[in-house]
Amino acid sequence: MRTILLFLTTFLSSNNTHSTPALNVYSTLTSVFQHQLPMDFKPELTPENKIIHRGVFTPSLDAYYYTLSNKDFTQFEVWVIQRVNNAWTSPKKAFFDTKYDEHGMSFSSDGQTIYFASTRPVGIEGVPHTWHIWKSERKDNIWTEPQFVDIPTMQNKLVSHPTVSASGELYFHASGLDYSQMDIYYCQLGKDGIGGPEKVFQNQESPIGRCTPFIDPNGRFLLFASIGEQLDLHISYKDENNQWTRPKNLGKDINTNGQGNPFVSSDHNYLLFASGNHEDKKWTVKSIDFNSILEK
Repeated sequence: MRTILLFLTTFLSSNNTHSTPALNVYSTLTSVFQHQLPMDFKPELTPENKIIHRGVFTPSLDAYYYTLSNKDFTQFEVWVIQRVNNAWTSPKKAFFDTKYDEHGMSFSSDGQTIYFASTRPVGIEGVPHTWHIWKSERKDNIWTEPQFVDIPTMQNKLVSHPTVSASGELYFHASGLDYSQMDIYYCQLGKDGIGGPEKVFQNQESPIGRCTPFIDPNGRFLLFASIGEQLDLHISYKDENNQWTRPKNLGKDINTNGQGNPFVSSDHNYLLFASGNHEDKKWTVKSIDFNSILEK
């Protein structure tokens, strides 16, 4: 149990700038990821006194958002670099980053909404101070003030790592405030409000928890981490009956010192995920060709 809690605290616990060497320039992103074994992705973005937990691209692949924390797993911050004139800019804080903790960001398939988890106050009396889901929309090329995503029955839960399909299904993980009974849920976002959440694998009960989901925008597959001695990545597919298949472990090449947080590029060419151990705390975001993993 101590090991499990340590892993959970790592990516969920709870305004400084940092310098970085000149960033590599790539003619195309896809040329970087054409490899079938995991490789470190942009390790120069992680200062010596920080840990990196997650990295995601915008659907247009012209901006990269990533989460850093202190090595004692305090002060989670989201940073961003952008591609301008075929070069990466220097890192800067994401527009939604505050003095509170921010993490677990992802974009809608059209790139016009960003969802993320934050410990900022929700402004509702009686709702505990912990991780909740927020969103911001891009209107007239300007990001709106983030709004609390009030999911039914989830106000008194720890809720994080939102990811949304093109049809408006919001996936996330949730647990007790002590990180117990963590699992993956989904709900339907609609014009008339948010539907009640349901467990994704309610017919596939497991003695271990699940966390950090990523849903394919077309709803074809779901990636997530199982909570054990480490955070092992799994993939599940929708079958002909619109049910999720039994999850498949992605294997030891990927699941070595796993820290979850999977992300797949909008063109399905590559997978990013976090990796590292708790002794040296030198974590990295890894990249791998996703076409070698995805079932055709």
